[in-house]
Amino acid sequence: MQTTMYFDFLKRLAKGLAAQFGSDCEVVIHDLRDKNSESTIIAIENGHVTNRKVGGGPSHIALETMAAKTDRLEDHLDYMTQTSDGRMIKSSSVYIRDDEGAIIGIFCINYDITRLGMAEGFLRDFLHTIPQTEVPEKIPQNVNELLDELIEAALKHVDKPVAIMKKADKIKAIQYLRRAGAFQILKSGDKVCKVFKISKFTLYNYIDSEEETEEIND
Repeated sequence: MQTTMYFDFLKRLAKGLAAQFGSDCEVVIHDLRDKNSESTIIAIENGHVTNRKVGGGPSHIALETMAAKTDRLEDHLDYMTQTSDGRMIKSSSVYIRDDEGAIIGIFCINYDITRLGMAEGFLRDFLHTIPQTEVPEKIPQNVNELLDELIEAALKHVDKPVAIMKKADKIKAIQYLRRAGAFQILKSGDKVCKVFKISKFTLYNYIDSEEETEEIND
């Protein structure tokens, strides 16, 4: 009676897993209590995955189990199988044991990953880009965020804290911002002056400065 209740629970578990993971997930229960049986499948959900049904015969692993010394067998998890029509299946087989440790059945999960494999190939091609060493460019949400990112980039370009920047360093940063188009943003000058601790007059001089341009052309 206890064994029957155990198998009844596993049948309900099979239904739950199949419902949870969808039609590509097949769950099979093999009953191996009769070692001579040619009909081991007592429950199967989404049997269309491998084209089997209740009353079907043992799988390779079921046959091996019936022939082996069961005390030496361990669950077989996360392995690849293939259907007769070429679909790829990700499988796991868990042994069902009685109170004495003897194997009386196998609980198998077979997930058809064929469509996932096709999707993976598509995504790999779609996401492929030319290799780059720089961090991918961010997409700002608004112009204020864009200006913040440009100022941060200018600071990294100089690679010095503002507090110890000399005139040449600030010119280098301002020229970086000019080339990046930062001053096309409305009222950007106010923020740049605040960050670099300079006046508007000084900012305009640095924007017009030729020092950074000469350095680039060397």
